[in-house]
Amino acid sequence: MIVFPNCKINLGLQILGKRADGYHNLETVFYPLPFYDVLEIIQSESAGLFLSGNKIDGKIEDNLCIRAYQLLKKDFPQLPAVKVYLHKVIPSGAGLGGGSANGAFMLMLLNDKFRLQLSQKQLLNYALQLGSDCPFFIINKPCFAEKRGEILEPVELDFSAHKIVLVNPGIHINTGWAFSHVRFSERDQIKNIIKQPVEEWKEKLTNDFELLVFEKYPEIKNIKKQLYELGALYASMSGSGSTVFGIFSKNTIINKEIFTVDYFIKELK
Repeated sequence: MIVFPNCKINLGLQILGKRADGYHNLETVFYPLPFYDVLEIIQSESAGLFLSGNKIDGKIEDNLCIRAYQLLKKDFPQLPAVKVYLHKVIPSGAGLGGGSANGAFMLMLLNDKFRLQLSQKQLLNYALQLGSDCPFFIINKPCFAEKRGEILEPVELDFSAHKIVLVNPGIHINTGWAFSHVRFSERDQIKNIIKQPVEEWKEKLTNDFELLVFEKYPEIKNIKKQLYELGALYASMSGSGSTVFGIFSKNTIINKEIFTVDYFIKELK
């Protein structure tokens, strides 16, 4: 059985403070995009994870697909061994949630293939044990998120008259580093800003990680500048970076040659 985990971008991201449990309270809007990894599981006598595509740093046992399987195996000991084939297309450490999507889709894949009959609420609870972004991918529709990111409220967003361009410079941003150095926000306005036309977001809808990341990696700051020079109605870094996205009118012609030749650029209509 094969599924295609997609990525997300953050429309605004405000870090409101650190919690007693070590996590952070935040507010953002998660927006799913049609840019995919490939995930397949095959029942087998022996388990294993087989990776292809973009390189993934870290130990195999820390991969969220493996952790998702182990999480369900505790409650469903009848789960058979599976071979997991993961082809990575979404860049890692890029603020696009690729790893979180893989973990969430693995939960749903196991639930469907082996008929575990888990409800969406149960899947959301399992997903939160994998990571703060994972519950979003269970719903996988535009959502306003708060607390750790697990309190999700669907929002209406219509980008049918727009296209989105992703630019990734190949820089891996450590999420732990970003959260430990970010300055907390005092704003609390994303829910209202997102209701306004995209053309009005530029000076209002902000990502609290940008100041920190742009200072350390000025080339990422320059990507945002270049997207506006190309005619973006709104541009921002996604998550803790390093991907920057621009929202353009649908008919805008994007001159991708403006970017460094080894940058990853994806235009989504």
